[in-house]
Amino acid sequence: MLYGARMRVLVSGAAGSIGTVVCSGLVDRGHDVAGLDLVPEQEGFTGQWFTADCADPDAVEAVFAGLSSSGSLDAVVHLAGRPSESSLTDELTSHVVTTAALLDAMVTHGVTRIVYASSNHAVGRTPRSDLLPVETRPRPDTFYGVAKVAAEALLSLYADRHGIDAVATRIGSFLPQPESPRALSTWLSHDDAVRMVQACLTAPDPGFAVLYGVSDNTRGWWDLGPGRALGYHPEDDAERFAEQVLAASDDPDRDAAEAAHVGGPFATDSFNRPALDRAGG
Repeated sequence: MLYGARMRVLVSGAAGSIGTVVCSGLVDRGHDVAGLDLVPEQEGFTGQWFTADCADPDAVEAVFAGLSSSGSLDAVVHLAGRPSESSLTDELTSHVVTTAALLDAMVTHGVTRIVYASSNHAVGRTPRSDLLPVETRPRPDTFYGVAKVAAEALLSLYADRHGIDAVATRIGSFLPQPESPRALSTWLSHDDAVRMVQACLTAPDPGFAVLYGVSDNTRGWWDLGPGRALGYHPEDDAERFAEQVLAASDDPDRDAAEAAHVGGPFATDSFNRPALDRAGG
């Protein structure tokens, strides 16, 4: 496959907030995009659509078989998964089991590139600093973050075991515009999200790589070097929203608590809970 040319890409979580933006952006860049989600085909979607559970390996295999019958598949963009905190079991199913099912199908069908929506919450308990490198040790802030760390480890295993190119994008605050003082540092714009995925799909031979999925924010504390090395050059900056965001902020104590750790509110005591749900409560 000549990366940079037109690609045939399967996007899981295609109906989600990031998925809809990424699918549209990849189509605009000339790629052939197939969507995979738990919900039926979205109005206006122009490619193939598969309604299936990514946690079901048989269902995922059927999706890949269906795609293979009409031509080769070049890459997977894995955006599916629960976006909020839940029990450890639910989080592992949503983020690790789904990733495993996709990776196994990729190996079976000879697909060698995956872009994964990881999260800043994989290192969310890291105290805030001026520059956060991707090499910082995993320090999840929640069971959601634990599952993202485990999914990254699984990608690394398949990169070593099967030669798959796997890029984990630790996404910050994906929003139309930043809505809090913390998001002035963590914001990922819609346009930069598409630029990021495009770069991850087309970077030559990344092996296993991690980058921070944020825009080029003046107040950012993320090391953008690894992303730039893969061709991700963010163009947007949350600073243009700073005046209105700071004027609307009315709780300095909350803002300070959210700025203390990389994961923001996810790293506060309000997210503490037992790992497993019990029938008796």
